[in-house]
Amino acid sequence: MTESLRKGSAIREPLRIFIAAENQAECDRIAQRLTRALDMKIAGSATSAAELEAAMRCDAKLDVLITDVMLGADDMAPVLTRIKHLRDDLDILIYTAFSQDPFVIRAILAGATGYILKGDQEDLVTSVRLLKGGGSPVSPTVARSVLRAIHSRTFAPQPPQPQKHETPENLLLSQRETEILTLLAKGISFSEIADILSISHHTVTAHIKKIYRKLQVHSRGEAVYEASCMGLLSDRIGS
Repeated sequence: MTESLRKGSAIREPLRIFIAAENQAECDRIAQRLTRALDMKIAGSATSAAELEAAMRCDAKLDVLITDVMLGADDMAPVLTRIKHLRDDLDILIYTAFSQDPFVIRAILAGATGYILKGDQEDLVTSVRLLKGGGSPVSPTVARSVLRAIHSRTFAPQPPQPQKHETPENLLLSQRETEILTLLAKGISFSEIADILSISHHTVTAHIKKIYRKLQVHSRGEAVYEASCMGLLSDRIGS
């Protein structure tokens, strides 16, 4: 009788979860909340983009990645894109304090299937279970960001595209600035950009400051998002 019950009941392995947060104390807090659930197991943690990417290249089986959208100074959107290429079946849950539209949209485009804000009412354990059940846990503020993006691109009347001579000069990116912005969008570091384009690190920094000023942004993520919306990104790097 006991043997038949064992055969008839499916034994489900706990969900293997990897955590990426700004410091180890935050990783531990998240882990403590999750390990109260018997159906979840912490498979590892990281506090930097480099650590996270290295862990994702290992063969260990993972079900869910919980990560912030920023780890230190690193914008995680390009990193998440690369991780999804490595692990297409991995569910990514963003757990962050960043609710601004550019962060939300870039994370979702990079492959995140859930986005909840720290301090909101959403329970982390419930969100992970919803994610693995095929749902997409999203905080109300985040849902509004997504709707704004959809409305602005789909329903808002599109103004006529100005001719090149009508475009304000301060919004035009030079060929070099476009090349640098394209490399930024791929998640390449400032020093690597300098090597690729055979220019100094200081020259790269100067170009990036000009890009930020022209696009009226203050970070890599915002610059790439704005440039994408304006159709300014180049598909190739010139010589």
